[in-house]
Amino acid sequence: MRRNPARFIAFWSSLLVLAGAAAAFEGTPPPVDSIDLPDAQIVLLGEVHDNGAHHDRQAAALKGMEPAAVVFEMLTPAQADVLADSPLSGEALAEALDWDGSGWPDFSLYEPVIEAARATRVYGMAVPRADLGAVFDGGAAAAFGPEAARFGLDQPLPDDEQAAREEAQFAAHCEALPREMLPGMVEAQRFRDAVFARTILQALVDTGGPVAVIAGNGHVRKDWGIPVYLSHAAPEVTVLSVGQVERQGRLPDDAPYDLWILSAPAERDDPCAVFAR
Repeated sequence: MRRNPARFIAFWSSLLVLAGAAAAFEGTPPPVDSIDLPDAQIVLLGEVHDNGAHHDRQAAALKGMEPAAVVFEMLTPAQADVLADSPLSGEALAEALDWDGSGWPDFSLYEPVIEAARATRVYGMAVPRADLGAVFDGGAAAAFGPEAARFGLDQPLPDDEQAAREEAQFAAHCEALPREMLPGMVEAQRFRDAVFARTILQALVDTGGPVAVIAGNGHVRKDWGIPVYLSHAAPEVTVLSVGQVERQGRLPDDAPYDLWILSAPAERDDPCAVFAR
């Protein structure tokens, strides 16, 4: 984490995208297998979950920053313990983690970043379904418990943000959800991001940092995601948000990340087909 990259990181050609090659940096680009980022106590590495190139780049970022801990959205604390104690790899490790029952994309996509994290202390921050059910029943603050105010969950969202987030949830679920569900979906997202922030801060306390975080792009965005709750709970901690975005052309200057990487979309079936059925 010694070079200061440009505000905009881009992978310039399809060949480089497919190779997982280095981004455009100020100065000499880093090698393909390592990406250097600016120093921060917490580095949030976003992704589109089923894009294997994103996980390759996350692995390269871990090699560049050499974190003391890596926190995964995809792992429960129990799975993180299994990973810490297991000499297994590949399909055997996936079976030990019960990855097929987790609902995440194929383990082979995540294997590069999981293997890169093995040199560190690994944390899982997945939220149990039962806890999310409590959010729908009583709200995020009540489900979170006594520290809700520390993380800002006791405050309602501004009306314009609430409306925007409900529309984002509606679009993300292919406009198939009843609109009366949308406020609860937003509360659940706030709850998850606050829980994630709490786990990340615990990893920072335990290890001294730096801490890397593997999570979806929505969770690492500065305006709605984990950084909001980190800033409430620990404003003195430095945070870097890195998004990985599937699109062609430069993102606008108000993109909700400190840095971002553009990439070609992964090949996938129509995600809305399940709702049509």
